[in-house]
Amino acid sequence: MDIDDLNAFISVARHGSFSLAAEALHLTQPAVSKRIAALEHMLDTRLFDRIGRRVILTEAGQTLLSRAEKIMTDVDDTRRAITNLAGEVRGRLSIATSHHIGLHRLPPVLRQFTRQYPQVQLDLCFMDSETACRAVIQGELELAVVTLPFKQPADMILIPVWRDPLALVSANDHPLCRHPRLSLAQLCEYPAILPASGTYTRELIERSFLKPGLPLHVNLETNYLETIKMMVSIGLGWSLLPLTMVDPSLHIHHIESLQVVRRLGMVHHARRTLSNAARAFITVCLSHADGDIRP
Repeated sequence: MDIDDLNAFISVARHGSFSLAAEALHLTQPAVSKRIAALEHMLDTRLFDRIGRRVILTEAGQTLLSRAEKIMTDVDDTRRAITNLAGEVRGRLSIATSHHIGLHRLPPVLRQFTRQYPQVQLDLCFMDSETACRAVIQGELELAVVTLPFKQPADMILIPVWRDPLALVSANDHPLCRHPRLSLAQLCEYPAILPASGTYTRELIERSFLKPGLPLHVNLETNYLETIKMMVSIGLGWSLLPLTMVDPSLHIHHIESLQVVRRLGMVHHARRTLSNAARAFITVCLSHADGDIRP
């Protein structure tokens, strides 16, 4: 069974498209189709159904996918283990991070790492923390620098690096500013603009309101914190944003019972052999960690 054929199969299955898989693999679409055809011929079965523009796994394809992913993980682990024997820090390192961390936390880490290890080719992509964690679990990425999940998923190692306190903010002329001593109950009378449901940050915020049993009135939601900041600054609602984003366009409110702090850090697969480059990146990143961070 050809490794390149299996890699093409996994990419088509994940993207649900031959053209997107070809783009991800830096191949032409006919080259990807040829690899899938070779795999189907070797297995003597159809792996995908082509329905209009959609590409759907057949039952045989679904059976192959999990096994193919394990084979590719084992191959990658073997390559890294052999490369690690030389002790050199080089090669390609695939990392994902969120836009917020990429803008506010990673620049000094990346500057130090690229200067210290110029033979490493960084493959840095931006995505939501939740998507990045799934990509690590599926073996698509070696490392991710993200908002850490509240609970540790199976087969994932979490490495806390930074504390990220969230500030309660509104526009400077928002009605909330009339309350000198604001309470959670008063806050919940006004619409909020929050990260999307299902995100780690949204879960963390909701837990702060769950215990007192207060209903959140969410007017708008989005995954982009910069968009939330803009909408809050023009008076569309209140939100909780990282202190690193607060500027004079926002008013900070203080509620003693509302203390929300995210943990930002790195994640990698618990059963995946890390490359020397990944280990070096972890070391550099931890050298920039907050002194009071806790696992």
